[in-house]
Amino acid sequence: MASDTTPVFSKQVLLWLVVVCQSVSVMACSGTYEYVIEEFCLGKFRLDMEELDQHRWCSWEDTVEPYGELTNCTYLIALKMDCFWPNRLVDEFFIRIHKHYFHDCSLSGRLLRDPPNRILGPFIVVPILVTLLMTALVVWRSKRSEGMV
Repeated sequence: MASDTTPVFSKQVLLWLVVVCQSVSVMACSGTYEYVIEEFCLGKFRLDMEELDQHRWCSWEDTVEPYGELTNCTYLIALKMDCFWPNRLVDEFFIRIHKHYFHDCSLSGRLLRDPPNRILGPFIVVPILVTLLMTALVVWRSKRSEGMV
């Protein structure tokens, strides 16, 4: 009977051993990894973003390179420190980045602004003209049908 429970018991022990090893690895990465990405990666990203005018932070064309370098930096540091990537710390790190630098940006990454007048004009003028034309048509038609019974 002991031989029947041994494989189940060893599987449970092996599972717990894997979980404990992973937990120790994650806990070892948390404090140091977070500090290194804050100091090294974020420092460079801040310098890159300060070089840009704040109004251009929402322009993907202007920020794609510094953002890509920031992502690669967090990945390379995780690789060197034998940490998982992405992980909870990286997610929280990028959420803070987005809240600080990109909170006013649209989901498409483009800077929000009004379209040029040559595009906006027809969207304003055409409905007004159609409304006036329909009103004139109703009035004209109602006057013509007054004489008919």
